[in-house]
Amino acid sequence: MEVINTSGRRKTAVARVYLKPGNGSITVNRKDYKAYFTTEMLHYTIEQPFKLTNNEGKFDVLVNVKGGGFKGQAEAVRLAISKALTEVDQENRPMLKPEGLLRRDPRMVERKKPGQKKARKRFQFSKR
Repeated sequence: MEVINTSGRRKTAVARVYLKPGNGSITVNRKDYKAYFTTEMLHYTIEQPFKLTNNEGKFDVLVNVKGGGFKGQAEAVRLAISKALTEVDQENRPMLKPEGLLRRDPRMVERKKPGQKKARKRFQFSKR
């Protein structure tokens, strides 16, 4: 099996994932993922596809991620890993799909409009 290349996005974060057979090391932007993502919740987010498909410690993952915050980046990585695992074996798809790991979350920040304070907040209106 050669290297599998997939991408995942969440808000403004974009993750490119390279998956190959190995011993389970996950590298994010040339750092170990536990050093890059500092909280346990984000560690769980990244490990979730492997745990659901019983593939822990079977693949090496190299990730390039940019944009957004840490949570958006972690969820972009999770989507990309899930897509890569379905490319490895189609049997993984029924395990990942009900958990929503193959769905791109489209919610993004609404842009600020001119003549307003924020995206929806207006300046105070005075009738007279």
